[in-house]
Amino acid sequence: MSDHDFEIVDATGPPPESPARVEQPRREPYRVGAVQQAWHPDADEHLESLAAGIRIAAGRGAQIVCLQELTLSPYFAVTEDRVEEAAGFAEDVETGPTATFARQMASETGSHVHASLYERAEDGGIGFNTAICVAPDGELIARTRKLHIPVTAGYYEDRYFRPGDTGYPVIAVGEASFGFPTCWDQWFPELARAYSLAGAEVIVYPTAIGSEPDHPGFDTEPLWERVIVGNGIANGTFMIAVNRIGTEDPLTFYGSSFVSDPYGRVLAQAPRDRPSVIVADLDLGQRRDWLDLFPFLDTRRPDTYEPLTERD
Repeated sequence: MSDHDFEIVDATGPPPESPARVEQPRREPYRVGAVQQAWHPDADEHLESLAAGIRIAAGRGAQIVCLQELTLSPYFAVTEDRVEEAAGFAEDVETGPTATFARQMASETGSHVHASLYERAEDGGIGFNTAICVAPDGELIARTRKLHIPVTAGYYEDRYFRPGDTGYPVIAVGEASFGFPTCWDQWFPELARAYSLAGAEVIVYPTAIGSEPDHPGFDTEPLWERVIVGNGIANGTFMIAVNRIGTEDPLTFYGSSFVSDPYGRVLAQAPRDRPSVIVADLDLGQRRDWLDLFPFLDTRRPDTYEPLTERD
């Protein structure tokens, strides 16, 4: 796949100014990349399509390249009765095809590679929806299991994944601190807050979201984008949402992958329906600037938050 097959959204160069800045940034801009792609039934074609996108992003200087949810497999949770079929996509986090591919690409390009997979459970039951990040030297530096599991039509993930148990780990990727939750996690303000409190500067959401089978006329893309951007504002974090495209019956994924900053500005966004590579420069000091002016973390009232932990 050549560069011409991708829509390239390049937001490199000086990031937008930081309106709340009172001191000069202490770090150089941090360059990130994301590859938006459809799933290809031919495994070799699919691997090459992702590899081509990674090479483009890395070639433009991305220090990390982020990939979509269930990177190498179809999105199999579209019905309630494909559990046995889906088990064929379960893999080992360290040695499975996703980690192997990520290691190959990280070694080749010199960029960190973030990906997503169906993690096999040791007890033989349903597994986990897991995000990983691999360093250029091959080390698996992050493994984060999806915490929140959707239960809606077309997204029957409760039949396929158990809720994650890895909490909110924050990982150093070069000079930036990252959190690596997954998709449905992006709707929960508590999750973004927990990552921010742990020091995350950038939160990455590998995603598979699109049409709603029971509500075919309802386009949720604007709401999806708005809630992620809003959680970034409320927590002083950069957000990277990398979605799938294409139709995997009955779903049509709406792409629109994007990168936003702590001020709620979308720095770069892919179209809804084309393979795309996003590259953007992040001024990481904007987190400090914004949270110094609007100190959401310091003025919390956790002593009053007991109702948030109650369930009916």
